[in-house]
Amino acid sequence: MTPLPTASTDATDPRVAALAAAYERLTPASLPALLALYADTARFKDPFNEVQGRAAIGRVFAHMFETLHEARFVVTVAVCQGDHAFLTWDFHCRSRPTVEALVIRGASHLVFDADGHVAVHRDYWDAAEELYAKLPVLGALARWAQRRLRAPGG
Repeated sequence: MTPLPTASTDATDPRVAALAAAYERLTPASLPALLALYADTARFKDPFNEVQGRAAIGRVFAHMFETLHEARFVVTVAVCQGDHAFLTWDFHCRSRPTVEALVIRGASHLVFDADGHVAVHRDYWDAAEELYAKLPVLGALARWAQRRLRAPGG
């Protein structure tokens, strides 16, 4: 079995390279360029959203920029096999300009259609560990729940 690349982008597949670059440059102004890489009827799912269509996906990202400050993605690994790609990424943001930056680590499974557009985008990240545990009030409850549910010796 061939080992997976670590901390690198699979630039050998132009679809993946273009997508990774678009995410790393993503701003409200560049959102149309990212959406152009998606099929008209693409499906998108993350822990908070499940939508279909380029316009609906655009609303998810527009909402992200409306509610968060300094939001940006750093793609850490990109792997592609056939029409399937897998990206791991760090998402950096602030809930308010004056609070400490938050980093959420996650992954995306992408499926390309015959035209090379993203037809399916599914994000995987642990909202309890990556988000709730870092919030002041919810964090205490999330950490308590993690301690209670953790296997002995874990």
